Amino acid sequence: MDVTDQAAAAVDDAPPKPEPEPEKPAEKPAAEPAPDQDRWAAFAPKPQRVPGRLRRAAARLGRGLVHEGTLAVLGALALAVLMTWPAVRYPQYTLPQDLGDPTLVAWLLSWPGHILLEDPAQLWHGNAFFPERWSYAFTDSLLGYAPAGLLGSGPMDAVLRYNIMYVLAHALAFLGAYALVRQLGAGRFGALVAGIAFAYAPWRLAQAGHLHVLSTGGIALALAMLARGHGWSLRYGFRPDRVRPVWIVAGWLVAAWQVTLGFGIGLVFGYVLAGLSVVVVLGWLVRRIFRRRRHRFGRIFAADLVGSAIFASVAVLMALPYLTVVDQHPQAQRQFREVGVFSPPLRGFLTAPAESWLWGSTHSGARNVLYWAPEMALLPGFALLALAAAGLVVSVWSVWARVLLAAGVVGTVLLAMGTQFLDGSAYRLLYDWVPGWDALRTPGRLIIWTTLLLGVLAAGAVTAFAVRVWALVRERDWPTPGPLLRLAALVPVLLVLAEGLNNTPHEVVPLPPAALATVDGPILVLPSDQATDQLVMLWSTDRFEPVVNGGSGFGPASLTETREMTLTFPDEASVSYLRSLGVETVVVLPDRVVGTEWEGALQATGDGFGVTREEIDGAVVFHLGA
Repeated sequence: MDVTDQAAAAVDDAPPKPEPEPEKPAEKPAAEPAPDQDRWAAFAPKPQRVPGRLRRAAARLGRGLVHEGTLAVLGALALAVLMTWPAVRYPQYTLPQDLGDPTLVAWLLSWPGHILLEDPAQLWHGNAFFPERWSYAFTDSLLGYAPAGLLGSGPMDAVLRYNIMYVLAHALAFLGAYALVRQLGAGRFGALVAGIAFAYAPWRLAQAGHLHVLSTGGIALALAMLARGHGWSLRYGFRPDRVRPVWIVAGWLVAAWQVTLGFGIGLVFGYVLAGLSVVVVLGWLVRRIFRRRRHRFGRIFAADLVGSAIFASVAVLMALPYLTVVDQHPQAQRQFREVGVFSPPLRGFLTAPAESWLWGSTHSGARNVLYWAPEMALLPGFALLALAAAGLVVSVWSVWARVLLAAGVVGTVLLAMGTQFLDGSAYRLLYDWVPGWDALRTPGRLIIWTTLLLGVLAAGAVTAFAVRVWALVRERDWPTPGPLLRLAALVPVLLVLAEGLNNTPHEVVPLPPAALATVDGPILVLPSDQATDQLVMLWSTDRFEPVVNGGSGFGPASLTETREMTLTFPDEASVSYLRSLGVETVVVLPDRVVGTEWEGALQATGDGFGVTREEIDGAVVFHLGA
């Protein structure tokens, strides 16, 4: 084998050479982040999904349900049901206190709902007191509650309507005072004390039949709105950045609505608003002259101008029917001697009414020496008085604010005493010189303002206590106040609440006689007296047939004459007289006429005078014909 063959054999026996790996592409250097790019963005959490409309609506609803305003409204309603119990237990069959004024008010609430659908031009000419005109203005009309009259019909719904508005009036009084005191700068517990005191003061328990006296929530709520709109609070003063003209106009609108509930309460409220308006103008002038910093008050003045114009217009329109009544019926004008009859002595402000669960029986002896206890037992609450006295010493209000509040309390008490203070000389000035004041015969109702001012003073003390509690919590580095401190904060609330518990009777309302549902009007129901006539007004809400009967703040001369002329009914003179009035039917109620001067009508026939007699479900009905 030659050398060449040996070399070839060596090559064949050698292990095969590995194949070269394919060349990898060269790695590119990492790009530098842009100057405006966050180099840690890769570590950030993934962005959350944007919630849809349904989820956003649910979130807003949840926030609204836990908002203080929502909780205050719901709490006010629940508290009103509890504190007026058992008003809603049998709301279609019972009325609080008695069957006198509540039946009249039930008619007042029902009439607008009927006539506004039938003939709105006849609003002030009620079906009662026939043939008198303007009978809806014979007392405070409660016209502001007219929308409630559109719901339901008949006496049972009228009773239900009264009980609903009775409960809601308490709820609004609490809510209005709560909102006012919160706007003034008090804490929640202080506002609770003021709201409960204003809505459930012991003296209010005697006014269950006077819905226009209980309907004071619009007063406090309007003041709260006006203060909020003007950016003012008692604790922090005027803050221009918080001015809200919309709230100013809203406050004036609520004030105008309050006036539509009656001038018995609304007249004084109007003068309070006038006084506050003067204070606002004077405050602006002082700031304009003595302060270097100038604020733009144009929006405030524009809102006040619009709102006050609406308020004044409503007040004038409401006053016109009452002025007409006074012009046609001089006896409707209150006499100063009536003021003396209803003027409470000073001890009356420390006396609770019989309807008070806590003090009613205890104060029976004190009430016995009062001439007219329902209007003279004017206790605002001993717990409220104690808290207000504490508020004079320790409070979040300034010293000057406390002095003014105390002066207001003293001043309103003295005015509420009427002729019992300085022999009535001070009250006589208002009676003679202030327009409309002579229409107020019960000065004791000024206790409304006393109670509100006492509530503000008490709220200042309770809020000061809460401020000190939180200062102690921060000083000792506690997470929250302990249970004992929380319980101590509730004590004032519970004390004021306990004095507002009621022992008010709830009377069953008699069903209307079947005859009234079928006979034609105008109708006279016998006997005719204050108690029966007010029941007849309630019964007439079934069809609103004209009825001669009527009970109100005063009795027109025509009704007095009718009662006298019909004592011998059905003789020739009485039948002729009733026909001259246009009366077509006389209904005699046996269960009520026995023992009265009309008892003889039960056995009479009316023969010879063109009168027909029939009995309908026990009632004796006389048809007078032409």
